[in-house]
Amino acid sequence: MQRTSGVLRRMLSSLQSRSMDPYSPLEEVRRKGSDIDRYLYLKHLQREREPAFYSLLLHHAEEILPFVYTPTVGEACQRYHRLPLTPVGLHLRATDASFLTTLRAWPHQDVRVVVVTDGERVLGLGDLGAGGMGIVEGKILLYTAAAGLDPRACLPVMLDVGTNNEDLLADPLYKGLRQRRLVGAAYWAVVEKCMTSLKQWQPHTVVQFEDFANHHAFQLLEKYRGSHCCFNDDIQGTACITLAGLLSALRVTHSSLSDQRIMFYGAGEAGTGIGEMIAIALHSMHGLSIEEGRKHCIFLDSKGLVCASRQDLQEHKQPFAHDIPYQKTLLEAVLEFRPTALIGVSTRRGAFSAEVIEALSALNTRPIIFPLSNPTSKAECTFEEAMKSSGNRALFASGSPFPSIRGTDNRELYAAQANNAYIFPAIGLAAVLTRTSHISDDAFLTAAKHLSEMTQIPEAARGLLFPRFSSIQQVSAKLTAKVAQFMVEAGGGAVVPSELVGEKSPDWEAYVASTMYKAPPTSKL
Repeated sequence: MQRTSGVLRRMLSSLQSRSMDPYSPLEEVRRKGSDIDRYLYLKHLQREREPAFYSLLLHHAEEILPFVYTPTVGEACQRYHRLPLTPVGLHLRATDASFLTTLRAWPHQDVRVVVVTDGERVLGLGDLGAGGMGIVEGKILLYTAAAGLDPRACLPVMLDVGTNNEDLLADPLYKGLRQRRLVGAAYWAVVEKCMTSLKQWQPHTVVQFEDFANHHAFQLLEKYRGSHCCFNDDIQGTACITLAGLLSALRVTHSSLSDQRIMFYGAGEAGTGIGEMIAIALHSMHGLSIEEGRKHCIFLDSKGLVCASRQDLQEHKQPFAHDIPYQKTLLEAVLEFRPTALIGVSTRRGAFSAEVIEALSALNTRPIIFPLSNPTSKAECTFEEAMKSSGNRALFASGSPFPSIRGTDNRELYAAQANNAYIFPAIGLAAVLTRTSHISDDAFLTAAKHLSEMTQIPEAARGLLFPRFSSIQQVSAKLTAKVAQFMVEAGGGAVVPSELVGEKSPDWEAYVASTMYKAPPTSKL
């Protein structure tokens, strides 16, 4: 009798729960009135019903990711301290006595990947201070959604060194350090404290640097890439996915990377990172020197062409300052240098004007147009604009998603999204599984080459330069396997997982797939 009563109580409890929450999580997301409301609901679900959240994320990644990451996360970061939410990441303040003590108090100690920002250059939105927590909270989810890494092994970290955003400093609701950003030795001392504490806490943790400003990002990567297993997604991840898109497009045009003239509008960490990756690819694939490879990349910044005659160039731009005549505008540069591809990393909406696209299209049968700036409001052009001004001939990839359109023959044409989620989760997981000591540029080159070959040429010709995102875990398993195998063969302290030791032909892909986190089906929640 007692057993029967227990069953009845559980049934009643279940019915009451359902009556209070009549909508499934997916239905609840769909019925919200705005994307920011969807973001807030999903954040609440993550904290209060974690299994339901990760089930939703994994089983409906293509639909859910735009609300927990780009493009919605940009608005969320801007309003972070005024939104009714509780952070799920770790906030390390420059004034904290001990970072190590805070790390050791984190509920999940078996952390394998950390995504860290100081919030100084969030997307294309500038200094958002501690609002940068939103970007690392969103980014870290992609390790689970794309590569199947257990969420308990993932840690988003906001390294709070202050902000120079006057609106935030004056906002009584701002929850970050209410002081101007640390600079110079004081700044680097806090960074060193963070990196040392992370390594003391977990000797082998992959550290992903996210949305640091140019004047710190390159130095940060160079300072720690030899001593820590780390990478910068804005420099290397963006470079890798862009190179993959470019190689995929060249399969459609049946041309070689060595025949390309690639023009960049924007010369920050993303742009010059892409340029450097292209130079590395030209060296590896075509035997050019790195210096010769860089000459295939032409940059414009806010002042015009990056060239040898300019005396005002930052250090990261100087390798691309070629001995070529100065041009002030993008249109002038396109007409002068006749590029085969145009890549936007400027965060300037409308920079790829109809005149620019028409000029590029007059020079190329299939012009390659990549407006990569995030969020959508910062894109150099939309997919519709690119297709209209190119006569539907453009091979297009963007940073934010755009809807497909119908061509003149009524065929559906697609806007590829150069989403770093194809790359960094696979790179990070490969480093975790092999316990590699450092992540080389060649690891990213390996990922780019293999990703570029994953779509059939007829599909790529219609704009699908990357595999459909609905298959992201299968894509990640393949890429992780290729990168992990490369890391082991290249050395660098990497080890073969015990499950593969002794195998004549280790099946890396099957092993990677076996490690992936499995969420319960949404129907059981």
